[in-house]
Amino acid sequence: MSFGKFGKVSYVSETKLQEFEKALEAGRIMGTKCKTCGKLYFPPRADCTCMKGDIEWVELKGNCRLLTYSTIYFAPASFRYEVPYILAVAQFEEGPTVLAPLNKDLKEDEIEIGMSLRLIPMELAGGRVIYELRKI
Repeated sequence: MSFGKFGKVSYVSETKLQEFEKALEAGRIMGTKCKTCGKLYFPPRADCTCMKGDIEWVELKGNCRLLTYSTIYFAPASFRYEVPYILAVAQFEEGPTVLAPLNKDLKEDEIEIGMSLRLIPMELAGGRVIYELRKI
């Protein structure tokens, strides 16, 4: 149940959701959905808040709308070489929200609340995987 390659820093090495990492490596954005109550999660969750759920994997299209964003000038040590960067909250067309960095090619004066974005998996140095939001 390895989960050691997701993100810039792995805070956990084991998870019930290792399929998420594998999907990102394959270029796919996956969430989980409770078969009991229908709640859709991103990032994926192994358990539902209804406490009765049987969770299934669902692929998300990745299409989002920007809800809000912030430019980060001071960051934790593992992100210090990235500043400044823009961290955004966007809503998938399927419903859940995502917190993710905006692609650095998108300049702050081009950003508009409500703009169309796409969540894209990407590979980092050393084979690690993450995702970012890009303008459509």
